[in-house]
Amino acid sequence: MAKVKIGFVPAHREPFDEEWAVNMKQRVLDALKSLKNKNIDIIHPDTSLTKNGLVRNDEDAEKIINYFKNEDLSGIMIGAMTFGDEISVATVAQSFPDLPILLFSTKEGSFTPEGGRRSDAFCGTLSIGSALYRRKIPFIFLGNVFPEEEKFIRGVEDFARTCRAVKRFLGARIGLVGPRPERFETCAINEFPMIEQFGQRVVQKSLVEIFNAAQSVKDDKKVKEIVEEIKKQAICEIAEESLEKSARLEIALEDFAKEKKLSAMAVQCWSAMQEIYGISPCISMGRLTQKGMMTACEVDIHGALTMLVQHAVSLEETVPHFIDWTIQHQSKENVFLAWHCGNAPFSLRAPDSKIYLRSHSILGKSLGEDKSGGVAEFKLKEGEVTLSRIVEYDGQFKMFVTTGKIIPSSDNLRGSWSWVEVKDLDLLYRTLLQEGFTHHASMIHGDFKKPLTDFCQFTGIEAVVL
Repeated sequence: MAKVKIGFVPAHREPFDEEWAVNMKQRVLDALKSLKNKNIDIIHPDTSLTKNGLVRNDEDAEKIINYFKNEDLSGIMIGAMTFGDEISVATVAQSFPDLPILLFSTKEGSFTPEGGRRSDAFCGTLSIGSALYRRKIPFIFLGNVFPEEEKFIRGVEDFARTCRAVKRFLGARIGLVGPRPERFETCAINEFPMIEQFGQRVVQKSLVEIFNAAQSVKDDKKVKEIVEEIKKQAICEIAEESLEKSARLEIALEDFAKEKKLSAMAVQCWSAMQEIYGISPCISMGRLTQKGMMTACEVDIHGALTMLVQHAVSLEETVPHFIDWTIQHQSKENVFLAWHCGNAPFSLRAPDSKIYLRSHSILGKSLGEDKSGGVAEFKLKEGEVTLSRIVEYDGQFKMFVTTGKIIPSSDNLRGSWSWVEVKDLDLLYRTLLQEGFTHHASMIHGDFKKPLTDFCQFTGIEAVVL
């Protein structure tokens, strides 16, 4: 599980009630202690750094900036404990231009005996927001809350998920293994907007180099360990030679990822893979995704980026399935088949489903069963899922985001698959078509619509949300 550090700026303005500000800050920290279980740490000034551990002026701002620079922060959370000093907190935010910013205000307590206000944070947060807006610093506003409210705790957790995704996405290095399939214009990309807008890099590797690396693997013990690990989890209906080739391919791709410090990769999975190397790479790709190296099919670089973002917003707690939007259910309304050839990570298997290692259900017919072994076929577990897709046209990026649920099924289908129910399939399908989204998507268990939408705001990507 990834560690996410959030810098907390507790904003105060004199002469508002300092005791109230100190108490409110402590309530924030107490409320967020539960997030440590998710590896989310709140980094904040203590009384040795600033007076009462609050931020109220330029001197405090300078101290907390220097403090934060020594921490590997993923985002900054600004909270108005009282009215708050907008200049100092805006200065802090401005010093970390690549970090997402979360702003919240605290609710007012009871009036003082003289009838005065204790914090006035509701009003002061408008000044803070104005200062951020004037400096063109993007931020999201969580709301006017008491720290103990579920809205606040969930909001900070969602923000941490967003921060993790932004950090993983900016500067990502995506491996491109082989050219895209010749007839799949849908997987064509322009690298320059990725470089210019996100500081990303596409790292190319030819299939010949990967095949040579796979065939040259000298660690026979590691190959056998991978083969035995796979056979313990699945029913093998392919030749032992195909499994060994899968293991060698997995090692070669993983070595490439480590050597080039890749964030994700996309592989040309047909038809040179079958014709020259002699297997389908789906098992290897699913296992790499399970290990945290998101691996997309058909050299879909934007698909690999989508997988990377989804994995990040889960805080690496679960892994996605790279899918096709295949067919509408023959009889059930608002249900479609989320499917691919056999690339799903084994951890996504439904409890009532077995994993079968087979030849490719489509390519086996044209390329030969003996050359297309290497797919893992099973039904995915039920539950709520989030479906996403990044595309780029004319240098402008956008992301489709929606949710659905995998429903029970007694079908016996080929590939790695699930029936997914959505609110309005006609609207979903129409949106995909009219907005230029392609036939590939990434699907992950859980509802991550909010952190994904916020991710789009901080990266300048248009969010298309259903």
